[in-house]
Amino acid sequence: MKHSGTRHKARNRAVDLLFEAEAKGVSPLELIDERRKIFVDDDSVGTIHDYTATAVAGVASDQAQVDAVIASHLDKWQLDRLPAVDRAILRLATWELFNVADVDPVVIVDEAVQLAKELSTDNSPAFVNGVLAKIAELAPQVRAAAAAVLPEPTDEA
Repeated sequence: MKHSGTRHKARNRAVDLLFEAEAKGVSPLELIDERRKIFVDDDSVGTIHDYTATAVAGVASDQAQVDAVIASHLDKWQLDRLPAVDRAILRLATWELFNVADVDPVVIVDEAVQLAKELSTDNSPAFVNGVLAKIAELAPQVRAAAAAVLPEPTDEA
């Protein structure tokens, strides 16, 4: 199945930025800022979709927690031993599972598997699916807990 929607492209770009940032040892937020500055004079670098920026910022700010969740769901693997692109895909999808309430967890897992098919090894889609399927079971509870600590909206103008 070919995914060509805007959000799929935004996720693909987010994975690219997360991968590149890790490879260069820089903050993914720095890469986004750099690309946005370059884009002003050179549109060949492409614009950064708002969803890409939001997702990358979310992963960057929650990376310790995201990595801990992923690591706790790896069977006979260590996070730092995974292919870097698989780490980026798992980080993005885990962050989405816990923080993006307007997308069904099944869709998030499907998108991650599709990205693994497009960007990684032949074994990666099944591996990514297996890890994320376990993490997705936690998503409703994590989302509910996050919603419970958010302040209630007020009617004050």
